Amino acid sequence: MKMRARAERIAIMAGLLLAGSAARATTLLRMSVEEMARASQEIVRARCTGTATRWDAGEIWTFAAFEVEETWRGPAAAQVTVRLLGGRAGDLTSRVSGVPRFQPGEEVVLFLERTPRGDFSVVSWEQGTFRVRRDRRGGAGALERVTQDTAAFSTFDPGTRRFEASGIRNMPVEDLRARVDAALGSEKGGRR
Repeated sequence: MKMRARAERIAIMAGLLLAGSAARATTLLRMSVEEMARASQEIVRARCTGTATRWDAGEIWTFAAFEVEETWRGPAAAQVTVRLLGGRAGDLTSRVSGVPRFQPGEEVVLFLERTPRGDFSVVSWEQGTFRVRRDRRGGAGALERVTQDTAAFSTFDPGTRRFEASGIRNMPVEDLRARVDAALGSEKGGRR
C-alpha cells in the first residue's frame, strides 16, 4: 500500500512538472516582413526612453516608453508605450519566451498594434522587433543596419513544419523600409 501511494505521489509530481514546462513554452508562427507590415497599425523607428514594471489584470507587465524618430505607418505620434508580458515586480519575476526586452537608449524599428487599453503590443513579439546598429567601419556616414530579434529565436514555419531561427540579420535600414513600403502599396506612412 505504501508503494502504491508513493508511486501515485511521484506520478502527480511528474505531471505537475510537465504541465509547468508546457505552460512556459512559446511558439511563434513565422511571419514575413510583408505580413507583419500589413498586420501592423503602426510601424515606427524609435528610441527607448525607459521601462517600468507593474501588475495589471493579474499579470506582471513591463511598459517600455519610446520617442518616435520616424513613422513608417500610422499616425505620426511623438511617443508610444509598448506593453510587454512579464518582468519583475517586487520579489516575483515573470519571464515569457519570445517577448522582446528593451534598454533605455537603444534604437529599434517596431511593428505595432494597439491594445484595448490604448497602449501598444509588438506584432508577433520578437519577430516585430528590429534592433538598429551603425556599421562603425563607415565613420560619420556609417550605414545603419537592422537585426530582427528572431535571428536567434526559432519560429515555426508551417510550410516546412519545422522550427528554425531565420530572422533578418544585418540588413540596411533603408532596405527594410523599402520592403515595408512595397508591402503597404499605396498606404504609405509619413516620414518625420
